Amino acid sequence: MQTAMTQYILALDQGTTSSRAIVFDVRGNLRAIAQKEFRQIFPQSGWVEHDANEIWASQLGVANEALAQMGIRAKDLAAIGITNQRETTIVWDRTTGQPIYSAIVWQDRRTAGWCDALKAAGHEPTFQAKTGLLLDPYFSGTKLKWLLDHVPGARVKAEQGDLAFGTVDTWLVWQLTGGQLHLTDVTNASRTLLFNIHTQQWDEELLSLLEIPAAILPEVRSSSEVFGVTGEGILGAQVPIAGIAGDQQAATFGQACLQPGMAKNTYGTGCFAVLNTGNAPISSHHKLLTTIAWRISQPTIYALEGSVFVAGAVVQWLRDGLGILKHSADVEPLARSVPDNGGVYFVPAFVGLGAPHWDSYARGTIIGLTRGSTSAHIARAALESIAYQSVDVLDAMRRDAKLDLSELRVDGGAAGNDLMMQFQADVLGVPVVRPQITETTALGAAYLAGLAVGYWQSTADITRQWQMERRFEPQMSDDRRTSLLAAWRQAVERAKHQEIAG
Repeated sequence: MQTAMTQYILALDQGTTSSRAIVFDVRGNLRAIAQKEFRQIFPQSGWVEHDANEIWASQLGVANEALAQMGIRAKDLAAIGITNQRETTIVWDRTTGQPIYSAIVWQDRRTAGWCDALKAAGHEPTFQAKTGLLLDPYFSGTKLKWLLDHVPGARVKAEQGDLAFGTVDTWLVWQLTGGQLHLTDVTNASRTLLFNIHTQQWDEELLSLLEIPAAILPEVRSSSEVFGVTGEGILGAQVPIAGIAGDQQAATFGQACLQPGMAKNTYGTGCFAVLNTGNAPISSHHKLLTTIAWRISQPTIYALEGSVFVAGAVVQWLRDGLGILKHSADVEPLARSVPDNGGVYFVPAFVGLGAPHWDSYARGTIIGLTRGSTSAHIARAALESIAYQSVDVLDAMRRDAKLDLSELRVDGGAAGNDLMMQFQADVLGVPVVRPQITETTALGAAYLAGLAVGYWQSTADITRQWQMERRFEPQMSDDRRTSLLAAWRQAVERAKHQEIAG
């Protein structure tokens, strides 16, 4: 029998642009990592899709690659934890296991009109009271309705119980178990517009409003428990699947934000701030989301969350769309080559604006350009836009929760950008703290899985393992901060939805 010292946890981190697998040891150290990007599909303006089979193939591939890097086998794993891009919606045939359509990604805006119609009919207060969410195309419920209404025969098959719906975690568990388990956890369920976060059940009234048959829904479980084991032949051994959490909840857990009042911000494709509010859900008056942070045992832990739709993706656009970068990593030296933004402000509302604006029809806007503006100014404005958007969210969060942040813990790919982290501390006016391990999304999934199988004994073990790598103290004057934020907010107003003739 292997001990925890000789076993490992495998975290499957299925993100918006890539699938990753990371092996952690009992001290929370990253021992191996493998990553593979997959296709982004844009069938129409505002539509974003993935190939669900490609998601699975890439995730299985990197899992095997990470094990091979360490020279270990699946039998050397104590458990598997899963974390995933949330709200992305997949429907598949229970018999064949094949998706009936592409995965509709969280960024997709095709259901904006339906959301507007539901709001006009006066239903948003009902959804917000029960789910903690706003009526927005971001969430899974209207995506699922679109699939049932637009894929021939789908609604009839769903009503007969022949189809399965899931967010990406559910799809991965189905595949890992050879179709034996159809389940999700409370964090992912809480992002569907179909789940009552107070009763912690699928809600019949909401299902009726969105015309969703209950037979298509997965079972909802805790975030940390042994759900089942991997199927024969999938990884070469039967490994417990013991942790599931949506990516932002997992990152909050991995950042050890385990006490009410602690907050983190993840800089990924999007940008996501989460504030632990303890066992009491706090309703937002500033268009933030009330969501389930995790459930390990009773009581359930809740959080306030603000979502920025385009963060790291703006750097990808500079690289792939505008062509001013060869590699994403080139953005920091290019931005550093100028002392400031030269009066250029970039609102990257490519798929609308998230919290606290929630404008599905806003579009990307660059203002302040002059003949002296260069690609470096645009690159700097792009990086600054990520920090500005985060300030808007965190300021709303502080007002809702009626507390002042003592620090902001940060993670995600762009958290490694020193220029941006210093700017974030400056415009937020709060110290920004970067941990030793910035792969906190995967680490959170690993912790949840490890706790379920006794690999770690308690959350106190997790708190002890968290270590700071660097602290960025605010250095900007209050007058300068106020001036920059005022200019940013003027730019945001120009990006918001306006009727344009012609």
